[in-house]
Formats: sequence, C-alpha cells, structure tokens
Amino acid sequence: MVTVVVVINTLISLVLFYVARRVWRLRRRITRIANILDSAERKTARLAGAPAQIIKGQQTLQRLRQKTQPLEVQVARVRQIVKLLVVGQQIWRQSLLWSKMRKRL
Repeated sequence: MVTVVVVINTLISLVLFYVARRVWRLRRRITRIANILDSAERKTARLAGAPAQIIKGQQTLQRLRQKTQPLEVQVARVRQIVKLLVVGQQIWRQSLLWSKMRKRL
C-alpha cells in the first residue's frame, strides 16, 4: 500500500514539475514579448506628431505653389521673348551675311 502511495505521489510530482516548467517558460516568453512591445511603443512615440507636421508641410507647399503660379506665367513669357530675340538675331546675322556676299559679287 505504501508503495502505491509513493508511486502516485511521484507521478503527481512529475506532472506538477512539468506544469511548473511550462509556466516558467511561458512567463519568460510573455516577458520578452512585453519588452519588445514596450520598445516598439517608445520608438513610435516620437512619431506621434508626424501627421500634424505632414499636414502643415502640405499646406505650406500648396501656398508656395499658389505664389509661384503667376511667376511661372511670367517665366513662360520671358522664354518666348528670348526665343524671339534669338530668332531675330539669327535673321540679322543671315542678312549681314547676305549683304557681305552681295558686296563680293
């Protein structure tokens, strides 16, 4: 009878030791996960103000585009004028060249 009780107690002890070991491993795993999440939270806390900064940057960019739009029209006009001047210069040079060639003939 004593042998049966000792065997049963030993089996119960082994099962409880196994359960304790699993709980200890689970606790370590949960602690690691909690540390990872805590670290991620600290790293992303710096980004908390990012959406507001992005919106502010977009608004500033929109204002700059509105300010530069009339300048773009002026730049286009200046380019046209410069192109006309270049064409005029080419025509002038050709007329000088033709006049020199006529004088030689």
